Amino acid sequence: MLDINPGLILWTILTFVIVVGILRAAAWKPLLAALNAREESIRSALRRADEARAQAQALLEENQKQRAQAEEQAQRLIKEGRDMGERLKGEIVEKANSSSRHMVEQAKEEIRREKEAAIVQLREEMSDLAIAAAGKLLDANLDTAKQRALVDAAIRDIAKAPRQ
Repeated sequence: MLDINPGLILWTILTFVIVVGILRAAAWKPLLAALNAREESIRSALRRADEARAQAQALLEENQKQRAQAEEQAQRLIKEGRDMGERLKGEIVEKANSSSRHMVEQAKEEIRREKEAAIVQLREEMSDLAIAAAGKLLDANLDTAKQRALVDAAIRDIAKAPRQ
């Protein structure tokens, strides 16, 4: 079994060469075609994957731009709302201040008119009382006791008179 048999070697080599020739003629081209097709499909899949990744990257960048624009617009709208609120607040405060000043001035004017009317009425009543007292003094004798009684009566009349 360990002997070298030259005939067996020759037949083995010859069989190997014939099998290789048959495989080359019959199976080699279809194997190469299948390998080339597989290589091309892998390249095509890699190319499509690269294109899809590039599209995804472009969509991501566009999405980020739109998000940034939306956030910027939201911030602008918030700022405009705050500014409008501050402006309205200022207008309302100014109207309230103006209204309160107007009301205070009206109240002061009303108080002044009432005061003047009270002073005029008081003067009229004092004039009437003075005239009445003078008339009573002139009608009565000018005796001191009668004068004192007249003045006391006038004071009691003043005290009894209804106040407005």
